Amino acid sequence: MFIKIYFNDKPLFLCDSIDETIEPYVHHDDAVFIDELNSHTVKSMIHEMQLEKIHAGVFFHDDLDALKKAFYKKFTIIQAGGGLVLNEKNEILLIFRKGKWDLPKGKLDNGETISACAIREVEEETGLKNVKLIEPLIITYHTYHEGSRFILKESHWYTMKVSGNQTLTPQTEEDILEVKWITKEEAKQYFPECYPSVVDVLEKYIK
Repeated sequence: MFIKIYFNDKPLFLCDSIDETIEPYVHHDDAVFIDELNSHTVKSMIHEMQLEKIHAGVFFHDDLDALKKAFYKKFTIIQAGGGLVLNEKNEILLIFRKGKWDLPKGKLDNGETISACAIREVEEETGLKNVKLIEPLIITYHTYHEGSRFILKESHWYTMKVSGNQTLTPQTEEDILEVKWITKEEAKQYFPECYPSVVDVLEKYIK
């Protein structure tokens, strides 16, 4: 099992075993590997992941929950919900925001369930109506700075469905300039212009 956390476009794997996904990273010259858990090593890993010369990290510990807990303590955790939305032709909805192709998502409001948040954000950001949730798809993690705070965003993604004639309306106040449908086969050509975590969501669905 592992949790993949992105520092910009660099993956850090918190893991309790080294599987075929993680194995190649362990031997990279530009990757950092740590297998001892204490407050110093957690700080060290976070520091290393922000260095320009480092492109990946692997933090191994046989108790993944303990590792996750120790790691989360160093961040302000923000939860978000989002959707991989399909229409009646099984086309995938993409949005164009801040120079990247993205999927609709947003932060959880107080008292809101994560699934309700995901549907609300999809409808607000795209103009879609009567979005139906199908099932949970994947959870992605990425970090960023907000003033003096170091944020870890945990995004819960769901597959969703819409039907009928729908008018796509980008939420421009959220910097969304375009909303479009693409086929499953076209998806890969958008990967270079997507955030790595969004590529993970698309790949999870496509597989």
